[in-house]
Amino acid sequence: MTLEPNELQATRLEQLWSSDFGDQYVSRNSALDPGRGKFWAQIMAETNPRNVLEVGCNLGGNLAHIAEHLEAMNIYGIDVNAKALRTLRGSMPDVNAVHSVARSLPFRDRMFDLVFTTGVLIHQPDSTLPLVMAEVVRCSGRYVLAGEYYAQESVEIGYRGEIGALFKRDYGQLYQEYCPELTLLRKGFLGKDDGWDDVTFWLFERD
Repeated sequence: MTLEPNELQATRLEQLWSSDFGDQYVSRNSALDPGRGKFWAQIMAETNPRNVLEVGCNLGGNLAHIAEHLEAMNIYGIDVNAKALRTLRGSMPDVNAVHSVARSLPFRDRMFDLVFTTGVLIHQPDSTLPLVMAEVVRCSGRYVLAGEYYAQESVEIGYRGEIGALFKRDYGQLYQEYCPELTLLRKGFLGKDDGWDDVTFWLFERD
């Protein structure tokens, strides 16, 4: 089977994050930041979801805060890195930790009340970003949340010697262009004092 160019690019990055490169990322981001608790308490109160999916969950740093407001059995996280998933299963055994790529999620349409990414869309190439966004929206029954690095115009940032591995973009605008069924509820900024790496977030509601 011959892969199309966009599939080749996506596969290269998925393999990168599945490899020792991704393991090193897991090791660098092993600490649970308690500062994020306030943000997740607000989001959970605002959306009141019955179940939640994080696309690109890493070790579950966000899911641990969500589990303070929702039973673990109703929390799902997907990732391509086996080390991250093993660690998540060890620390939160009742959370549903699933190995999957973001551009083809193994869930039915509208399965989750809230689907979100934080620092995941930034690692998607232009060729497959619309696929990933469409999958996030497809699996959401009501709310979509993105917390990503913002730039008014798309710009690639060098990332640990890798090419095509990190992009700043206006993800809120792109979501509304690719997925017109979304309505923006609010937008905000999360700085280091909030437990985040200076990211912009967008919360959408789906028709």
